[in-house]
Parts: sequence; C-alpha cells; structure tokens
Amino acid sequence: MENIRIKGVDVYHPDKILDNAYFINHFAERDKDIERFLTHMGRDKRYVIDNSEENGLTMGVAVARKLLKKLNLTGKDIDMIVFSTQVPETTFPTNTMFLHAAIEADSETIIFDSNANCAGMTVAVEQASYYMKANARINKTLVVGSDYNSLISNPEDEITYANYGDAAAAVVLEKTKEDSGFIDAIYHTDSVNHDKIMYPGNGLSNINSEEDKYIKWLPFNADLAMPPTYRMLDRLLERNNLTTNDIKAYCLSQFSLANILKIQNKFALDQKQLIYVGDRFGYTGTSSPFIALHEAVETGVVTRGDYVVFWTIGAGFQLVAMLFKY
Repeated sequence: MENIRIKGVDVYHPDKILDNAYFINHFAERDKDIERFLTHMGRDKRYVIDNSEENGLTMGVAVARKLLKKLNLTGKDIDMIVFSTQVPETTFPTNTMFLHAAIEADSETIIFDSNANCAGMTVAVEQASYYMKANARINKTLVVGSDYNSLISNPEDEITYANYGDAAAAVVLEKTKEDSGFIDAIYHTDSVNHDKIMYPGNGLSNINSEEDKYIKWLPFNADLAMPPTYRMLDRLLERNNLTTNDIKAYCLSQFSLANILKIQNKFALDQKQLIYVGDRFGYTGTSSPFIALHEAVETGVVTRGDYVVFWTIGAGFQLVAMLFKY
C-alpha cells in the first residue's frame, strides 16, 4: 500500500539579520522595556527583508528552486504545487501561478494557494498527502510556505515587530511503498479569538487608513491553546500506539519558546527531542515547523524511519498536530 513521504526539505531566508539589541533600542525610544518579552518568546536574531527586490513570493521561488536542485528534480517532475502563505504578494493570480512559471512546471500540474494562517504549511502538507493518496496521477507534490512578516508588522507593536522574521520552507512529497510517510493528523478549532488577530485590521472592504498596513493584534488569553494541545498530542500518539519517547523530534510552532517549554514539561520530553530555531529565525509563521524539520535533518537528529510530530497554531485558535514517519 502506497504512502506519502517527505522526499526532502529546504529553507530560504534573506541576508539581513537584526538582533535583539536593535529592537531593545527601538522600543526603549518609545519608553518600552521588551527584554523580558524577548526572553519569554526565545528570540535572539531574525532575518528580515530590507530591499525592494525580495518579498514572500520571491522567497518561495528561491526555496523551491533550491530544493528541486538538491533533489535532482525539475518542474516537470512535479504533479502538484501548493503555496502556503498568509501574506500573499498577489491575491490573483495565485502565488502558485508565479511559482509554476518560475520552475517551468507542466501544463497538467495542479496548482493552488493555501491559507490557514500560521498553521498553513502543516495543513497544506496534510491535505496534499490525503489528495495524493486519492489521486493515482499525483506522484510528487511541491509544498512551499512563505510569509513576509516584517512587511505587516507594526513598528509600534513589540509582539509583531520584535518577534517576527522572514523566511520560507519547501518540501517535496512523494509516493512510496516503504514503511514511512504521513501517518495521522488531528485538528482542534476554537473560534473564540477570531477577531483578535486580523490583517487587514478592518478587512479588505474597509482599507482606508495607515493602521491597515499592519496586523491588528488585540489582547487575548494564549494559555487557552495549551489544554487542547496536550489532549491532541496524547490522542495522536495513543491512537497510533506510540509513546512520547518514540518520537525522535517535535517540530513545533516557533511562535513562543515558553509554549514549547510547557509542552516539554507536560510530557517530560528530552530537550533533544524539541527542535527550536526561533532564536535564530524569529517567528516565520507558516513555515516555522518545517524550518525546524530542516534543522533536525541537517544536524542528523532525524534520519529515515524516525517518527516526527508537527504542531502549530493559527489565529483564532486553529490547532493542528500531525504525525510522520520520516
């Protein structure tokens, strides 16, 4: 029986690096002390776009080309392309249309953009895996996740401006008869905070002010996400007859180091199982769990046959936990 495995993963980021000192000084000029906040979030450095030539789309194209070259593939080898982003360079045509052209994919290639906010790339990989299982013609899928977060981060708001970074990740999924690949996923959706994080802040139909350039971020209780997270991870492992120690790597949302440490403490995980890159990349949104996967693969923490858990959270709350055998 065929399954869907991750053939390869790669990452792209811009050259510009901003460290914590830049943001500490920036907000000190506004009479805000953000050092404790940056420690809580686990930040040190982050990559940001600082030129007019790069954006979320160009990062997506760059990481796709980089990954295809590494895997000795061309655009003609790809049967489906999914571009996950919450900051699309264009709403029409799709960002995937530009990516299709850039890699010279075939005319029969299925393409579409996907937006599930920060949960987006995890959702895209899960949905693509199920579609590939159902469609005999789709053998290889390219999934790209890319968010140009600094573009919409308010310089007066430390939660976005000091926290976010720009980067893209890509995976190629392929059918396999080996004992590996996609296993299972669990969703939890609670729309209690549906109006707390919004872009544009007043909706596309009401864009009329300077503030609409940036994310609207209103206070909410982020701790509400943790109890369902614990239940999801318990259920995911239990129904697949696995224990927490069977998982080689947990590639979790990189939004908050504090949340990752809560998960570590709850399940008594070894620090080596938790892949954290948010100190170097900042929070990159949709791509963050797969940047963590790239780190785990490149450093040899994860090799073929290892179990990997992905977990991420989208605005709202939209929680997704996914299990793969790499």
